[in-house]
Amino acid sequence: MKKPLALSAVAVMLAFGITSAQQPIRIGMAFDAGGKNDKSFNQSAYEGAQRAAKKFGVEVKDFEPTDPSQVGTGIRQFAEAGFDLVIGVGFANQPSITKTAAEFKDVKFAVIDDVPTGDNTTGAVFREHEGSFLVGYIAGKTSSTGVIGFVGGMQIPLIRKFYAGFNAGVKAACPTCTTIENYTGTTPEAWNNPTKAREIAAAQGAKGADIIYAAAGASGAGALKYITDTKCISGTKTPAMIKLKPMLATIKAVAKPKDYTAKCKGANDRPMFFIGVDANQNYLGDSDKNPKTMNYVLTSMLKRVDLAVYNLIGGVKQGKPWVKGAQEFGLDNSGVGYALDQYNEALISADTIKGVESAKAKIINGDLDVADK
Repeated sequence: MKKPLALSAVAVMLAFGITSAQQPIRIGMAFDAGGKNDKSFNQSAYEGAQRAAKKFGVEVKDFEPTDPSQVGTGIRQFAEAGFDLVIGVGFANQPSITKTAAEFKDVKFAVIDDVPTGDNTTGAVFREHEGSFLVGYIAGKTSSTGVIGFVGGMQIPLIRKFYAGFNAGVKAACPTCTTIENYTGTTPEAWNNPTKAREIAAAQGAKGADIIYAAAGASGAGALKYITDTKCISGTKTPAMIKLKPMLATIKAVAKPKDYTAKCKGANDRPMFFIGVDANQNYLGDSDKNPKTMNYVLTSMLKRVDLAVYNLIGGVKQGKPWVKGAQEFGLDNSGVGYALDQYNEALISADTIKGVESAKAKIINGDLDVADK
């Protein structure tokens, strides 16, 4: 019998180890200086990518800089390896994304928190001032000293949006309240300096701040640590210019954890609270692992970085049309909000919830314009 002169297509594929199975879509994620375990912005992005990987069967690889000088390094590596989508988590990645995207036209690129240039790029940006207004309103309604702190990272337009919205919310709920505004630094190290954030929080506490909101990346852990260590404002040591307000009945009624009752024994001692940012950080204030006792995190401003990342990956996997330019997330599409769960639901009064939900509806329908600077 005469042997065939050519192998079949299937035989050729088998001979060279080629299969007809489609290669998985590969996603590269380059994180900001805080790293993917910052319990905030970067971690939220990471969790969104992991959820997408499980849902869509894509392969996700990540790059974490060991110091701020390495931010952007992983982007070119992913592009050279032919990844389908490269995501830069954080505005610091934008210059590298823009530059690399101009060279690798067949790769899609995205930045979280900024908008790069190029037909193969997109940027997820957020109306942080809207979500910050809501947690500011809660702070204004809850504060019993009338003094509230804000700890930012770098004093840049992005973080000023957090402060502007937060301060507006405080004033809407409590016109006589004062917001103290401070920042951890002027260089990228500002996002990863919990020691400095703790020092700032302590200085704000010394001025009577009983609630502190941190928008400072991994540095925010220092402000939270100050509050969980200090636990309360002393009614007898509060600065003379602070006129103490009655504590909310909800705060007074909730059972206090043992670490609080052991330290805060004065009749006029007032609990201190932290407000988390980006991810739901409410659980970080549960000092005794009992959600039914008082939590030291009043609420968290939710910035749905996880949702943005999930949608970006899902869109590429499903072959949806590429959206060039900015993709905006705000209250109207659940891109920002506030956290209410088992850890803090006993702290926030029904009246406060009614007020904050009313404000939310007004912002969405255009009846309330929140300043972003």
